[in-house]
Amino acid sequence: MGHQGPARKRAVNLSLNDELVRQARLYTGNLSGTLEILLEDFVARERARLRQEDAALDRVVLALGAFHAEQGLLSDEFSEL
Repeated sequence: MGHQGPARKRAVNLSLNDELVRQARLYTGNLSGTLEILLEDFVARERARLRQEDAALDRVVLALGAFHAEQGLLSDEFSEL
């Protein structure tokens, strides 16, 4: 995780729960930096989750292809009409 070298920053508009922001400021003096770290972690976890989903789908497709090659599919008898 993390950036290689300094990342370009840009201002964004966010609407956040006022009380949550107040509480978060008790724990950090750099709310933007904290949110950036949390967002970076979220993006990394989502990227990993999507890779896992893609890998699972790839395994299903390969298994179906192997099953079809070995056993055929019920629909094969109708596709030859």
